Amino acid sequence: MTHEEALKALAKFRDEIDALDLELLDLLNRRTKVVEEIGRVKEAVNLPVYEPKREDDVFRNVTEHNSGPLSPEALKRIFERILDEMRSLQKMRRQGGNSCP
Repeated sequence: MTHEEALKALAKFRDEIDALDLELLDLLNRRTKVVEEIGRVKEAVNLPVYEPKREDDVFRNVTEHNSGPLSPEALKRIFERILDEMRSLQKMRRQGGNSCP
C-alpha cells in the first residue's frame, strides 16, 4: 500500500466512523428520552434514582448479547458511564434542572 492509498483508506474509515458516531448520538438521545420518562414515573411514586439490581440487569443484557470485538469488561465500563450520566440527569431533573433541548 502506498502512502496515498493509506491516506485514502484512512479518510474513508474516518468518514464511516463519523457516520457511526452520529448514529450513536441519536441512539443515546433516544435512550435519554426514555430515561427521562422513567425518572418522571420514579419521582411520582418516590422511587430512588439508583437501582443497583436494574443496572446489573443492563450489564447482563448487553454482555450476553455482545458478539465482540469489545470485551465484556470494556462493554461494562462503557455502560457504567452511560448509566452514570442517566442517573445524573434524573437527579438534576428532580432538583429542578433542565437538560439540553
